[in-house]
Amino acid sequence: MLEGLKSRTLEVARSPNAERTLFAISFAESSFFPIPPDLLLGPMAAAEPSKWLRYAITCTVASVLGGLLGYAIGMFLFETVGQAIIGFFGYGGREAELRAFYDRWGVWFIFLKGLTPIPYKLVTIISGAMAFSLPVFVVASIATRGLRFLAVAWIFQRFGPQIAPIIEKRMGVVLLLAAAAIVIAIVALRYLH
Repeated sequence: MLEGLKSRTLEVARSPNAERTLFAISFAESSFFPIPPDLLLGPMAAAEPSKWLRYAITCTVASVLGGLLGYAIGMFLFETVGQAIIGFFGYGGREAELRAFYDRWGVWFIFLKGLTPIPYKLVTIISGAMAFSLPVFVVASIATRGLRFLAVAWIFQRFGPQIAPIIEKRMGVVLLLAAAAIVIAIVALRYLH
């Protein structure tokens, strides 16, 4: 099922409705949809390099708005819809673990999960369920999602379609390294003060 969705997403990158579809996928992915917008953003930036920044901003705005929907699902519908979504992504029964991690790391949880391949919808739903500060959630989401989408769009516009197979195989590693750098910086700052 996911492979079929992935194939259709890549076909859309070449269609006249690509930017609207990018917005819709970015919005949906932040709260319930399983396919990351990077799969559409990259090919779009490679196809029209002069629009890479516009596409990255579109992706970021839609993702943050979708994150607000995820936040609302967590806040108002956690016991029904929120738990079903979390369960679909393999974290069912691990809500207490996610909450404990969130209690300890707070805003850094948003930064780390927003950069890594771990589904961002988990962050948005848990943020709402824990009634995390909405302004802090929005600012952290803009920063982390913006950084991710700017990086993807820039890489694809710079290196073109030939980079796609490499990025697809290595995206998780690159994002995990970025997340590790953030964790190291946080730990260093925490112990230096």
